[in-house]
Amino acid sequence: MREVDTIFRGARLLDGALSSIAVKNGRIISIEPAGGADISADHIVDLGGALVVPGFVEGHIHLDTSFYGDAWKPHKPCTAGFDVRERVEFQRQNMAQAAPLAERARNQLELCIANGSTHMRSHVMVDASVGLKSLETIVEVREEYRDIIDIQLVAFPQNGILACPGTAELLDAAFDAGCDIIGGLDPASFDRDIKAHLDVVFGIAERRGVDIDIHLHDQGMLGIFELEKIAARTRALGLQGHVATSHAYALGEVPADVVSQIAQVLAEAGVAIMTNAPGDRPYPPVLELRKAGVVVFSGSDNIRDSWWPYGDGDMLNRAMIIGYRSGFYTDDDLRVAFDVVTEAGAKALQFANYGLRENASADFVVLDAGHIPEAVVSVPKNRSVYKAGRCVVRQGVIVRK
Repeated sequence: MREVDTIFRGARLLDGALSSIAVKNGRIISIEPAGGADISADHIVDLGGALVVPGFVEGHIHLDTSFYGDAWKPHKPCTAGFDVRERVEFQRQNMAQAAPLAERARNQLELCIANGSTHMRSHVMVDASVGLKSLETIVEVREEYRDIIDIQLVAFPQNGILACPGTAELLDAAFDAGCDIIGGLDPASFDRDIKAHLDVVFGIAERRGVDIDIHLHDQGMLGIFELEKIAARTRALGLQGHVATSHAYALGEVPADVVSQIAQVLAEAGVAIMTNAPGDRPYPPVLELRKAGVVVFSGSDNIRDSWWPYGDGDMLNRAMIIGYRSGFYTDDDLRVAFDVVTEAGAKALQFANYGLRENASADFVVLDAGHIPEAVVSVPKNRSVYKAGRCVVRQGVIVRK
């Protein structure tokens, strides 16, 4: 008879079967049919037939710019249609009057954890306007929560690279300060030099041995052209599976035949696409990209910040939004929406020890739902969340021991 730390009985898994999950030293040792495991444990937790799913992957968020928990900041519309530069200026004005960064970051982080995120990628401003100060604060906050959530940090040039002299050097220095991923922003429209912008981003990635995640808001065929350039760089450097493009609105604006062509290019290059299916913007067609072999994942993006007042830090609700906006009605399609915020996110972010499987970290969420399609459309609350086999959220409330 094997001995483990904890057995979770009565766990309803993704296939609907009731099972027992055995955990030792924070990892899943075995998953057996209910009553079929010859295992003893120091602790037994009866989940009572509740649905158990992998922890959610918050694939794109901004911990440094949220005002969640701070005084309400009324939204300022752009003066002549969506404009990244104008939104960045609004953000600068709001942040000058905001609560301390660490306080705001903790508020947003705890919101996400309470909703079941066990893995996260946060973009953090690194440019000549803020230096490394924001990053250094977020690195300290990450350390405070390291036992309950895994966090990757992206060095994000919010004010551009070429347009903000000194930023290229700061982006490189960010990896000595605790950053994990190199970011970018609209090489064409913001920096107006695709080659020079990508030279910096891919140069740092190659030199530092890190992954890439580029914000791309540029529209229409300009955005498609930039995706082609990103894919070409990725192939040339052998970075397949290590590059993501966030937003990629252009994929939702061009004709179907263009989407089909660029989807093949992205799939062959191993470039993942992040979408949060924003309410007022075209967004990448999830099913079409996935059918071509592109990894599509998701994130909250902004939560109550200078870009929009929405956001609840709930990736299950994000799956519902993606399904709703995409016209996902069948059970199979609803499972796709769920995959986008779980397994696909883990694949895009290279979290190798993820999932409900043997030897993976015991990170999971317990939901009041009969199966995945029901969970996506009903978005049940009062969840319990386990990280490395330890309960860190009970009925929607964070438990710190």
